[in-house]
Amino acid sequence: MNGPQDLGGQMGFGPVAPEKDEPYFHAEWEKRALGVTLCAGAMGAWSLDESRHARESLHPADYYASSYYEIWIKALETLLMRHGFVDRAELHDGEMHGVGATPKRVLKAADVPAVLARGGPCDRPLATQPKFAAGDRVRARNMHPVGHTRLPRYVRGRVGVVEAVRDGFVLPDTNAHGRGENPERVYTVVFQGRELWGEGSDPTLSVSVDAWENYLEPA
Repeated sequence: MNGPQDLGGQMGFGPVAPEKDEPYFHAEWEKRALGVTLCAGAMGAWSLDESRHARESLHPADYYASSYYEIWIKALETLLMRHGFVDRAELHDGEMHGVGATPKRVLKAADVPAVLARGGPCDRPLATQPKFAAGDRVRARNMHPVGHTRLPRYVRGRVGVVEAVRDGFVLPDTNAHGRGENPERVYTVVFQGRELWGEGSDPTLSVSVDAWENYLEPA
């Protein structure tokens, strides 16, 4: 989907101003927001791709008015309601009104370090050979799905060069909607700034994008 997070090349949002020596958290509640999100995800009711899609599906006005971890919490509320763990009244009142869904598993405090160290690998073996090779000119498909996708809007229909051929990875487009992992090979594709944004762009600029195989076609 073309969500509010897909801002590459958009104008009117002000400059990007990196914060020097930026801390991991700007407030104590953000630590809790991260912890609650990770623990809820560990229940096994949704995938990383579904959680990302929930964040990117927020209304643009809500998304742009929210801080990073506010977006996480708002998406988590959506996921918890969608999968039956809470209802809207419980979120409003801050108390349980009935029995919700049962988690597949519960993350214990003692297990957190090992779980975080293990992460959530999404690489998968493939039996097929790569469709493209390093140096190939490829075009990103001009696609605008209503569901989740990891192909940035600003590269669609544009031509780039394959820089590297990667392994197989879970396809977010299907995994976010419970339609299976359907792993595909990923390619790192380099797009020149002039190709993406025309004559007014910085001629020294290039953008590297990791793209799943079905996102690409020969140029």
